[in-house]
Amino acid sequence: MFLKKLATISAILLIVVSDIACLHEEKGTAGKAVPTSEIQPKWIVPDTAELPNTDEGKLIRYGRALVVNTSYYFGPKGIIADRSNGMNCQNCHLDAGTKLYGNNFSLTSTGYPRFKERSGKTETIVKKVEDCFERSLNGKTIDSNSREMRAFVAYLKWIGREVKKGAKPAGSGIAELKFLNRPADTTRGHAVFIAICQRCHGKDGQGVLNASGTAYVYPPLWGVHSYNMGASMYRLSKLAGFVIDNMPFGADHKHQQLTNEQAWDVAAFVDSQYHPSKDLNGDWPRLAGKPYDYPFGPYADTLFSSRQHKYGPFGPIKKYYAFLKKH
Repeated sequence: MFLKKLATISAILLIVVSDIACLHEEKGTAGKAVPTSEIQPKWIVPDTAELPNTDEGKLIRYGRALVVNTSYYFGPKGIIADRSNGMNCQNCHLDAGTKLYGNNFSLTSTGYPRFKERSGKTETIVKKVEDCFERSLNGKTIDSNSREMRAFVAYLKWIGREVKKGAKPAGSGIAELKFLNRPADTTRGHAVFIAICQRCHGKDGQGVLNASGTAYVYPPLWGVHSYNMGASMYRLSKLAGFVIDNMPFGADHKHQQLTNEQAWDVAAFVDSQYHPSKDLNGDWPRLAGKPYDYPFGPYADTLFSSRQHKYGPFGPIKKYYAFLKKH
């Protein structure tokens, strides 16, 4: 018992000292994303126009079509089945999963199969697709043996075929933002939403459907047709990182239109709104494996509240979890 208390006290002292150092590091750098190492290899985005007119080429093209127009095939009015909320995969994986820092698929091919802390199991690309349907599209899985699933997998593998296993090219996935020294502020975030986001997503955040009502031109950010609480975007670090490099329309990693604070705050506002629920009882079986910004307990720590796990400040939590892994 004494040793356990001593370890906890040591961890707290470590966090305090680290936070003081962070305050000095962050001075004068607010609004900047964490820089990407220049030595990382560059990802060359493949071009579907170069695909041969073979069965494999056609399957890959079909996979891309499913990513771009998911709702056309599997939305509430889908021509195959009603398996999703009407959003498309590329609402969260921009430009069919090819945009740098746009939650792209560059690492999918070499990243699976792999052990995932969220499920506590080794997962395949098929499971990744199923998770997207159940979480981000708030729907139901499609037949894992169907041509559509084979097309999804073929496209995902083709997208990252030139990436070497273990490599992480610059622009992969979503950028990691510098933490705030305070909790993300939903009130400030609401102001950002009104000034910048509502022009596309609507003042009620419900998005804009196309003329036929079959898919979203601009996706809903909350509500019954948005992603549910089990989606990665329900974690503030993921949503804020996505926002700063891609929102509003026309922004990218080199031409950001929001500050670091605005990205965190508007992400907090969006994720403070209603999102569909999901049974999360099977998620994160190992408590120490939970992300620092996972908004639902129980946690491996007793030092930080559920509110801090959702809105931050995240620096002390991340440092403490790193301490736990070493001890």
